[in-house]
Amino acid sequence: MDITPLRRSRDFRLLWTAGLVSQTGRQFTLTAVYIQVFRLTHSATALGLLGVVELVPLTVASIAAGSIVDAVDRRKMMFVTQLCYAATSALLLASALLHLPVGFVYLFDGMSAAVGGVAQPTTTAMTPRLVGTDLLPSALALNQVMWNTTTIVGPALGGVVVATLNLPWAYGIDTMTYGATIAAALLMRPMPPERDGPRAVGVAAIREGFAYLKGRRVLRSTFTIDLVAMIFGMPRILFPILAVQQFHASRTRAPVTIGLLLSALGAGALAGAVSAGWVGRIRHQGRAVMVAVAIWGAGIVAFGLSGSNLGLALLFLAVAGGADVISAVFRGAILQGSVPDSLRGRLSAIHILVVTGGPRVGDFEAGMVAGVFTPFVSVISGGLACLAGVAVIGLAVPQFWRYHAGDPP
Repeated sequence: MDITPLRRSRDFRLLWTAGLVSQTGRQFTLTAVYIQVFRLTHSATALGLLGVVELVPLTVASIAAGSIVDAVDRRKMMFVTQLCYAATSALLLASALLHLPVGFVYLFDGMSAAVGGVAQPTTTAMTPRLVGTDLLPSALALNQVMWNTTTIVGPALGGVVVATLNLPWAYGIDTMTYGATIAAALLMRPMPPERDGPRAVGVAAIREGFAYLKGRRVLRSTFTIDLVAMIFGMPRILFPILAVQQFHASRTRAPVTIGLLLSALGAGALAGAVSAGWVGRIRHQGRAVMVAVAIWGAGIVAFGLSGSNLGLALLFLAVAGGADVISAVFRGAILQGSVPDSLRGRLSAIHILVVTGGPRVGDFEAGMVAGVFTPFVSVISGGLACLAGVAVIGLAVPQFWRYHAGDPP
């Protein structure tokens, strides 16, 4: 792993370290929301609806956020969004303390998703200016190390906290962790927008961001292939059901099993990220993305076929997670390395919408298929659909397979 960006950039170091803390807390909330909704409803369909509840506000906020992120000081925007994140976690804490109906959980979770639609493009668009183009692939790999460390530690500890102390503690811990990112925003240097000519505003700015994608088939394919992987191949919403039905966990043990299943994806991703020092040497970036997504789909199919063997299931989830992080690094390098800074916020917003919105649609798809058929059918069919999608994209956009780093996207 190349840690040069952390050594050279003080502000990137602040951003990365604070993210490690706050994103770990964020995973506590993600785990707790799944458990809370399942406890209140005992329904796969109700779990699947979480995807829709999160997707709609996330979509609206992400589309609107792009032009804002390009027009304001990104450090100030980071400060505001982290305060809002803390507020939504506090509302979820109140829902658990007061035993509110599931509708309130949906409402507060949707509010949190809307905040994420602004917060994530903000921090993503900051990275290239903090480290420069040459160190960007290494910085993106480090971001994946940070993110996937949190997806291991957060769900595992979150499951233990819920099992031993109950839901309010998980939400309370998450609320406090945002102090790290708020402090980092106060300590970082200002990051005003670069003024390189007349700047579109409002709806025109949003249209300008989407117009940039016209004719850039490789860039669009990085979005499409991730949507295929996450919509069809992401089984996380089924983990509360699989913990009981497939892995036979008791009510008291189920939160721990759910946390382990969520953490397994992150464990594999972390292994891929910390060994990603080689990514800067890979020139066939499009090919690397397609191979990685195919391995993701195969890993999900193998997870579905693992039966009641929890250890084997965790192994296959880890393989899938490792492939996913490699795909993410190369997709991020293609995007961030080819987009001018004046458009980076808007394209980052579209990218975040795809990266975070795809799993929400996947939650809905997995929950609906599991409700109509079984969780087993949902997992297997999703993994196979992911493999088929990679093949279709390869045939439809052959230049994506041939894409080299530095080529026009």
